Amino acid sequence: MAQATSARTNNALRTLLLLLTALFIGLIGFNLRDTSAKEGGAAPAFSITTDQGQKITQASFGGKVLVLNFWATWCSPCVQEIPSLNDFQKRFAGSGVVVVAVSIDKSAQNYRRFLDRIHVSFDTARDPDADIPNEYGTFQYPETYIIKDGRIARKFDNAADWTSDDIAQYVQSLL
Repeated sequence: MAQATSARTNNALRTLLLLLTALFIGLIGFNLRDTSAKEGGAAPAFSITTDQGQKITQASFGGKVLVLNFWATWCSPCVQEIPSLNDFQKRFAGSGVVVVAVSIDKSAQNYRRFLDRIHVSFDTARDPDADIPNEYGTFQYPETYIIKDGRIARKFDNAADWTSDDIAQYVQSLL
């Protein structure tokens, strides 16, 4: 009788262990799924106040083309990309293209010092908790989204040369 009870207990424990293992593997798989914003998909909504004091949302841009750039002052490729992004904004400023650069810098002082040194022609904002990049599934920087009519038209997951003819032609095709 004791052997039968022990065998049932062992079987129940094995079954429980298998169920818990399957649940654990399922949870890991669920958490590792790709939740990043995709080209062609809806752009996640956001709201942020720029350094100029203007509250903006993704919906604020209506039919304009929004170039949403995630960056940080400690990110070398981000810093290298800024001059071409600045030239891009100047080139397309009057044609319905808006660049918004969201920094994930924790230090407001480092961020401010950087922007005082490097003057930009586009709107900037600081999101130290990276709430907006997290909504987009961004985990590497720089990352930039071209958004038109609330949809992601194109995604750049590395630094880009915003003065290139390819990018200019692509953006022109969206206008």
